[in-house]
Amino acid sequence: MNKIKIQILSKQILYAFIAATLLLNYFPSVASAQAITARKVVIGTSLASASTTYNFTFTAAQATTIKSVSFAACTTASGACTLAPGFSASTSTLASSSNLGSGGSWTVNTATAGELRMLNASNTGAPTAGITANFASVTNPSATNSTFFIRITTFSDAAWTTPIDTGDVATSTAGQITVTANVDETLTFTLAAATVALGTLSIGATGTGTSSMTLATNASTGYSVSYSGTTLTSGTNTITAMTTGGASVMNSKQFGINLMSNTTPAIGSNVTGTGTGTAATGYSTSNQFKFNPAGDVVASVAVPTNSNVFTTSYIANIDGATAAGAYQTILTYTATANF
Repeated sequence: MNKIKIQILSKQILYAFIAATLLLNYFPSVASAQAITARKVVIGTSLASASTTYNFTFTAAQATTIKSVSFAACTTASGACTLAPGFSASTSTLASSSNLGSGGSWTVNTATAGELRMLNASNTGAPTAGITANFASVTNPSATNSTFFIRITTFSDAAWTTPIDTGDVATSTAGQITVTANVDETLTFTLAAATVALGTLSIGATGTGTSSMTLATNASTGYSVSYSGTTLTSGTNTITAMTTGGASVMNSKQFGINLMSNTTPAIGSNVTGTGTGTAATGYSTSNQFKFNPAGDVVASVAVPTNSNVFTTSYIANIDGATAAGAYQTILTYTATANF
C-alpha cells in the first residue's frame, strides 16, 4: 500500500516538473522579463479622437540590446489586451528617440492596429537610463473621459517577437470645457481738474496752470480728443488767442495751451502711461503754445491702446493796455472712439 502511494506521488511530481519545463520552453523570454521603470507618457492633448503627440520616457530594467519596441493601447493594465476603441497609430511618425543604444536608425512601423511600434535592426549596445520615444500624429481613443493603458514592451529582435522587459502607463482622454467671455467696446476718458486758476496776470509774469486727462480704448482705430471754447474773456474784452501757435512772450496778449513739458514757462509734462496715444500737431512741441477758438484735436491714436495721461498746460500773458477784469473761459474736451 505504501509503495503504491509513493509511486503515484512520484508520477505527480514528474508531471508537474514536465509541465513547468514545457512552460519555460514555450515562454523562454517572458520568464526573464523584468518591469520597465521610471515610465511615463505625456500626451499633447487629451481630447478624444484628437491627432496629437505621445512622448514616452522610461528606463529598461536589463542591459540587453533593444531592436524593437511596442506601445500597445489597451483598455486594461493586465491580461489580454483589448485595444482602446478609436486609438490609431496608422498615421503616426517617430519624431525622435534617445538612449536606446547606438548604431543604425529607429523607424516607425504603422502596420499594427492600436499599437505604436518602432524598430532598429542595426542597433547595438545597451540602453541607458531615461529612454525617450516621441511620436507625432497619433489618434486618441474615441471615448471621452476614458482611461486606457499603454503597455510598453522592449524586444531583442526587430520583429517584436522576443520580449525583454515590459511595463505599462495609465492615461486618459478628457472632455472639453468651453469658456466664454464678452468684451464690450470701451472708452476711458477722465478729466482731473474742474478749474484751472492762472492767477493774477501781469506784464512781468506769465500766468500758468494745468489739467490732466486719462484715455484708453479698445476701439479698432483708436480715439481722438478735441476741445472747444472761447479765449479768456471779460465782458467785451478778450486776451488774444494764439491761433497760429508760438512761444510765450511776456508783455503781450496771449492765451494758449499745449500737452508737453515746457521750460518757458516751466509748466506741464509729457504724456505718460503704457498706451500709444500722442499729442496732436500744434500741441506736441515744448515751449510752443496754441489755441483755436474754432476747436482742435489735441491728442489721438489710430489703434486700440492702454491708458495714457495727458497734461494740458495753459499760459496767459497780457500787455500794459489789457483792460482790467475777471477773465475766464469754459473749455469742453470731447473724446471720440473710432469703432
